Amino acid sequence: MPIIAPSLLAANFLELGNACNMLNESEAEWFHLDVMDGSFVPNISFGLPIIEQIRKATTKVCDVHLMIVSPEKYITAFKKAGADILTVHFEACPELASTLAQIKAEGMKAGVAINPNTDAEVLAPFIKEIDLVCVMSVYPGFGGQKFIETTYEKVVALKDIITKAGASTLIEIDGGVDANNAAALTKAGADVLVAGTTVFKAADPIAMIASLKQS
Repeated sequence: MPIIAPSLLAANFLELGNACNMLNESEAEWFHLDVMDGSFVPNISFGLPIIEQIRKATTKVCDVHLMIVSPEKYITAFKKAGADILTVHFEACPELASTLAQIKAEGMKAGVAINPNTDAEVLAPFIKEIDLVCVMSVYPGFGGQKFIETTYEKVVALKDIITKAGASTLIEIDGGVDANNAAALTKAGADVLVAGTTVFKAADPIAMIASLKQS
């Protein structure tokens, strides 16, 4: 069964405490926290103060996804804020090996995200140092986008790279995940499913999380 990581970007921010309580009661294992800077992606979300408050509201894994330029400048700050997993974008890290080493030195799991137009092969030289690959199945920046169908092929290719290297890297899918594609993604090799709109706009979010968990 996949790990379910609801994205709080889709939550009602006036009711963030209630959203955290709901996720605590659900079968979701991770909280997915999207940080956008308005530069790497054309949108701004939330930053360190919000993550600090979310960290106080849960004992579950805080999976922080940095969609920002120069992420290496903020690694220590996100550790202090409460990140358990820190994911940076391949496209934003000219010195990826160094950035991964920095994240691990702070005691966090190191993730790397790749945009839809980035080939999975670019991660092959680093795969043993990567704890999590976040495959973007939409173009990053906004929630509620349509799932890109070529994601399945990318997951299969990535799984092959991981297996051949003897690595234990997890594959996370972020964007457009719903009840219609969750099972196919898991079958292709996905280990973690990020779901924002699908969870928070559901009539019964806890039941939706349970359904995704069974995929």
